[in-house]
Amino acid sequence: MVRFQENFPLKRYHTFGTDASALFFYEFTEARELPEFLNETEGWDELPLLILGEGSNLLFLNNFEGLVIHPNIPGLKVVHEDRNHVWLEAGAGVSWDELVHYCVYNEWGGVENLSLIPGKVGASAVQNIGAYGVEVCGRIESVTGFDLKTMQEYCMQASDCRYGYRDSIFKHELKGRFIVTSVTFKLDKFPEFKLKYGDLAAEVEKLGGPSLWNIRQAVISIRESKLPDPKVTGNAGSFFMNPVVSAELANQIKASFPEIPVYPEAGGQVKLAAGWLIDQCGWKGFRRGDAGVHPKQALVLVNYGNATGREIYELSEEIRQSVLDRFGVELHREVNVIE
Repeated sequence: MVRFQENFPLKRYHTFGTDASALFFYEFTEARELPEFLNETEGWDELPLLILGEGSNLLFLNNFEGLVIHPNIPGLKVVHEDRNHVWLEAGAGVSWDELVHYCVYNEWGGVENLSLIPGKVGASAVQNIGAYGVEVCGRIESVTGFDLKTMQEYCMQASDCRYGYRDSIFKHELKGRFIVTSVTFKLDKFPEFKLKYGDLAAEVEKLGGPSLWNIRQAVISIRESKLPDPKVTGNAGSFFMNPVVSAELANQIKASFPEIPVYPEAGGQVKLAAGWLIDQCGWKGFRRGDAGVHPKQALVLVNYGNATGREIYELSEEIRQSVLDRFGVELHREVNVIE
């Protein structure tokens, strides 16, 4: 359904579920409808602009006094295949986990480790979502969208998207400018399983050994045991990114805290577990009013019902400062703060 509304409530359009509204809201379900709307709407380019999918990575501090564009394009379609691979195009509005389920059901490998991550397909390409040793950029062939500056649709190859850890060109030069309408993924007919991250291999063995279905079920089981369901308790998953630091700093911290989880990265750097750092500062299970830190995963900030975006943000600032004071490590938010 295509719609345009003023003073539109956003509470059910973002997973933190705080009260916020948009001055203007536009939803479209076909790529051709967006340029038609923009050409017919005077002054849209003078307003603040927010591109909103499922809102699983947003924290609103105030009402949004601008135009929210909600790409809700459905559809999954095989556009090419050969003996070893399938190329699957997905509309930006497809639920990410719906895509993963579809791939596993058809026995196409590559995204099973990313099961149960909230959000939409369009956002997956912007955020470069990742979990259990897999990043979605390794499966993206191309990203199609509409450029608000040139008013043209074009397709970008993954090599041009400048993917990095939870990063892409869509969060920099093309932020607020390029609206993803579909993403094409390259999937394997004869997949190689990735089970080395965390306790995934052990959980898969409990289910009978490696298979696409067992990996998906193992990931779902682990995530559900550690992470709150945003439909029940407002949250945006991991609030902070795992920090990447120099080997020198990692060794200094490990000398005092030998149990700290560390993961070697390229270029001699080391990735630390943000959740562990936060937990060591005593935040796991903390609650102030309806803003808190999840009791099973310190990386997840939650809204227990009526917290404001500002209250959650202020709690995150206290957490960042405490980690910096104790470990000398600066945490960066994975969640986008909308002021």
